[in-house]
Amino acid sequence: MSSASTSTNQFPAFKQQKQRVLKGSLQVPFDELTLSNGTKLLIYTTEGPKTSPLPRRALEWSEHYQDGDACKVRRTQLDYAKAGIITRQMEYVAQRESYVSSNPAFTPEDVCQNIAQGRAVIPCNINHPEVEPMVIGARFACKVNANIGASSVSSDYEQELSKLAMSLKFGADTVMDLSVGISDLMGLRSAILRASPVPIGTVPVYEALDRAEGKVENLTWEVFRQTVIDQARQGVDYFTIHAGLLQSLLPAAAARQMGIVSRGGSVMAARMVRCDEENLAFTHFDELLEICHDYDVALSLGDGLRPGCIADACDKAQYGELEAIGKLARRCYAASVQCFIEGPGHVPLHKVEENQRLEEQLCSYAPFYTLGPLVTDIAPGYDHITSAIGGAQIAAYGTAMLCYVTPSEHLALPDPEDVKTGLITYKLAAHAADLAKGLPGAELRDLEMAKARDEFRWYDQFALSLDPEHAYQVWAAKMPENCGHEPSFCSMCGPRFCPIRLNRKLREVYGKR
Repeated sequence: MSSASTSTNQFPAFKQQKQRVLKGSLQVPFDELTLSNGTKLLIYTTEGPKTSPLPRRALEWSEHYQDGDACKVRRTQLDYAKAGIITRQMEYVAQRESYVSSNPAFTPEDVCQNIAQGRAVIPCNINHPEVEPMVIGARFACKVNANIGASSVSSDYEQELSKLAMSLKFGADTVMDLSVGISDLMGLRSAILRASPVPIGTVPVYEALDRAEGKVENLTWEVFRQTVIDQARQGVDYFTIHAGLLQSLLPAAAARQMGIVSRGGSVMAARMVRCDEENLAFTHFDELLEICHDYDVALSLGDGLRPGCIADACDKAQYGELEAIGKLARRCYAASVQCFIEGPGHVPLHKVEENQRLEEQLCSYAPFYTLGPLVTDIAPGYDHITSAIGGAQIAAYGTAMLCYVTPSEHLALPDPEDVKTGLITYKLAAHAADLAKGLPGAELRDLEMAKARDEFRWYDQFALSLDPEHAYQVWAAKMPENCGHEPSFCSMCGPRFCPIRLNRKLREVYGKR
C-alpha cells in the first residue's frame, strides 16, 4: 500500500481488496472484501457480470411459451407461491439475502411464503432474461430504487446509459426509466434493459402521452393498452400505474396548497377533467392485470396524489387514494399479479409511522415503496438529505423499498454525479433501517469498520465504506506528507489528542473488552 499523500489522484491499494465471487448452488454474485487482517466479508452487489452482452440464464428458469417474438409466462411467481411451488428465482433470492449474514437467514420456503401472502415480490419479466432476481419485502433487506431518464430539454441516450452504470456501481436494487419527449423511447429502453442486471420499472403513461402527441384528449385506452403491451414485451419488470386516482378525489386535490405534483397523476387527472371520464387505468384495470400476468410484470400502484409539500401531507386526497389502492391491491392478488404500493412524498417526521401503519392496514401488508418521505420543504439542493431522514425512519417501520432523491430534486434533471450522491445517501438510509430491524448480518460491516478504526487500519476503513475513493481523498488531502504507511491519528485531533490512542492506557488498566 502506498503512503498517505496530499495528492487525490492516486488509486491506492484498497481497490485491490475487493473481488467478485459466486456463492451457492445458483452461483449468486457477491463482492468479497478481504481486509488486511485476513477477515473476509461478503457484500451484496447489483453491478452484475463484467461482460457484454449480459448472460441470459433466467430464460432457463421459467416456464414460458412463444407468442410471436415475445415470451409469455404460464404462471407468475405469485401463482407458484400460492401453490407452494419454490421456483429457481425464489431459491436465488433466498441465497442472495442469506450469504451476507453468518448463517442462512432466509430459506426458499421463507421467500415462497412471503410471496404467497402478498408481502413480497420478485419483479422478473420473462423478457428480461439478464435480470438477477431480487426480492422486495419488509422482512428482507431494504432495497433502493434509482430514477433515471432523458427528457426533451436535458440529457441524451449516452448519458442515460452512464446513469444506469452509475446506479449499478453504487448499489441501485432497481432502476426506473422515466424518459419522456425523446424520439426513440423504445430504443433507449431496450438498451437499458439489455445492460441491466437489476429490474427495470417504467411509468407507461409517459410514453402513451408521447404517442398521443402530448394531447390528453387523444390518450385513449387503446393507445395506453398498446404502450403497456409493447413495454411488457420489451422486458420491463414493473409498471407504475396511477389507477387509484379517482374522479371523486379531484376536488380534494384541487383544494390543496400544491395540488397534484406527480407527473403521471397530473396526466391522469387532466384527462379525467378534459374528457369528463373516470381514470382509464381504473376503468380497464382487469385488462391491465391480464397483460401483467402474461409477462409476470409486477404492478407498482402509483400514488398520483402524493403530497408535494408538508401543508398537503396526510390529507383526504392522499389517504383517499391509498384506500382505493388497497382495493386494487386485493384485485392484483386475486389475479396472481405481484404488486407493491407507492407512498409519499412530503410528510412531517411525526406522521411518518402513521403512513406506514395505514398502508399495512389498507393494503393488506403489500410491500410499501416510498419517495423519502421528505420531512421538510426548505432544502432545495439538499433534498437527498431531507428525504433520507424520513426514508430511514419509514424503512425501520417496515417500508420495503425506498426511491432515492437526488440533490437535483425540485430543481433539475439529475446528472450522473447526482445519481451517485442520491444512491449513497439512500443506501445509508436503507442500511440504517436494516440495523434498526435487526436484520441478520446487517451489523457485520459496521463491526468491521469499528475494528478497523480502533486499530488505525485506514485502508480497511476506505474499503468498507460505500464510496472508498471519496473516503480516501478526504483523508489523504488533509494528512501531512510522509506521515507513514497507516498513521495512528487523523487530522482532526493529531497524534497528541487522539482519543483512540488515549484508550490504550484505559485498556492497560482495565483490560481489553
